Amino acid sequence: MEDTFSNLETYGYIGLFIYSLGGGFIALIGAGVLSYMGKMDISTAIAIAFIANALGDVLLFYMARYQKTMLMEGLRKHRRKLALAHVMMKKNGSWIILIQKFVYGIKTLIPIAIGLTKYDFKKFAILNVASSAVWALVFGLGSYYSGSLLVKFAETISDKPWIAPIILVVFGGALWLYMEKATKKKK
Repeated sequence: MEDTFSNLETYGYIGLFIYSLGGGFIALIGAGVLSYMGKMDISTAIAIAFIANALGDVLLFYMARYQKTMLMEGLRKHRRKLALAHVMMKKNGSWIILIQKFVYGIKTLIPIAIGLTKYDFKKFAILNVASSAVWALVFGLGSYYSGSLLVKFAETISDKPWIAPIILVVFGGALWLYMEKATKKKK
C-alpha cells in the first residue's frame, strides 16, 4: 500500500493533468482525498486540474473548428449525441459551457458542438476558463472537505467488494438509459 501512495505522490499530478484534459472529475476527487490524507497538496491539485480541464476543452473546440474532417470521422457513430449537444446549447445558451463540466457523458461533446458553430472563440475561452475554475474548486475542495467520509466509503468497499460492481452497474445503467432516451430518434 505504501508503494501505491509513493507512486501517487510521484506521478499523481501528471496523471491528474492527463486525465483532466478530457474531464477528470474522478481524478480530482481522488486528489482531494489524497490531499486530505496528506499525500498531495490540494492547491497544486486544483491548479493542475483547472489548467488541464480548460486546455482540454479549448483543444476540442479548436479541433472541431479547424480540423472538422479528421474529427468528424471519429464522431460518426456519436452523431445523435452531438445533435443532443447542439440542442442543449440552443436551449441553455452560454450556460451550457458551465453545465457540461458537471454532467458526465457530454463533457467532451459540448466543446466540439460549440466549435462546429460560429460561436466566438474569445467568448468561449473566457467562459471556459471561468467554468473550469468553478469545476476545479467545487470538486477539489468538495472532495478535500469530504475526505473522511470518502475514506470510510472506500474502506467499506474494500471490506465488502461485492458493493463496487453493484454501484458501477447502477451508475452506468442510469447514464446509459439517460443517453439512450435523450438521443432517441423521435417519430
